[in-house]
Amino acid sequence: MALSSMPHLRYNSNMKVPKRIQPLVDEGLIDQVITQLMSGKEATVYVVRCGTEIRCAKVYKEASKRSFKQAVLYQEGRKVRNSRRARAMGKKSKFGREQQEDAWQTAEVDALYRCAHAGVRVPTPYGCFDGVLLMELITDEEGYVASRLNDVELSSETAIKHHGLLMEYVKRMLCAGLVHGDLSEFNVLVDQDGPVIIDMPQAVDAAANNNAKWMFARDVNNMTKYYGQFASALLKTKYAKEMWALFEAGNLTVDTELTGRFKENLKRANVKSVMHEIQAAFEEEQEKQARIESARKQS
Repeated sequence: MALSSMPHLRYNSNMKVPKRIQPLVDEGLIDQVITQLMSGKEATVYVVRCGTEIRCAKVYKEASKRSFKQAVLYQEGRKVRNSRRARAMGKKSKFGREQQEDAWQTAEVDALYRCAHAGVRVPTPYGCFDGVLLMELITDEEGYVASRLNDVELSSETAIKHHGLLMEYVKRMLCAGLVHGDLSEFNVLVDQDGPVIIDMPQAVDAAANNNAKWMFARDVNNMTKYYGQFASALLKTKYAKEMWALFEAGNLTVDTELTGRFKENLKRANVKSVMHEIQAAFEEEQEKQARIESARKQS
């Protein structure tokens, strides 16, 4: 956002530059810290001036001060390109913990770029520097900081429209191999063009993380339940099941037209048949091993 179009924010001329931001000021990446925007479970966000642009700086909290629960569930399946880093993270040495923390922070930048490339509305990232993520400041049509979804009253018509947009975004994320993992009305901003998804350091790999399926269902159902307060018809939709079934079958694409309908498979499994197949496979393996042992003794 250009400085010339910025409305008056609560500007604190006596505000001390946060310690974590000071290196970016010294390097000329940030010229001024205008105000603190919010403080959450994983980071504190500031409004900053970078030349003539107004952006936001997300300062990640240290792991010991971060209250994001069960972070290990979200880190499963994340790829680390450097083998030395991967080994260190596995051993949980001091260096390994530092690398794990760096991976947690840079995961959001990677997810933002992947989402933007997939056509998902997210803040534009400008880079992550020593635990500080510089990114676009989302504003409304009057230039004020955009509201979170939980602070916005919606008509039934708008709720249906915005819900449809979010379902399109989570579909596109899934096509790109990503699941937000913590999507709710608190992680969505609303501007004049609709919802914008934020807060993605916990984003998970849809194919490599064993928790991705239930996280995806929780994300979608959270949004449906919230928008359903304003348009009750949305509560009957089954977008999570529809999308995941298509994804597992390899049939989900960015061009897939979602319906919100899903027919449950209520056919009961033939347990006896399954057990018979397991027993047959076991006996076949036993015979194979017996033949191998017999051949070994004869030789």
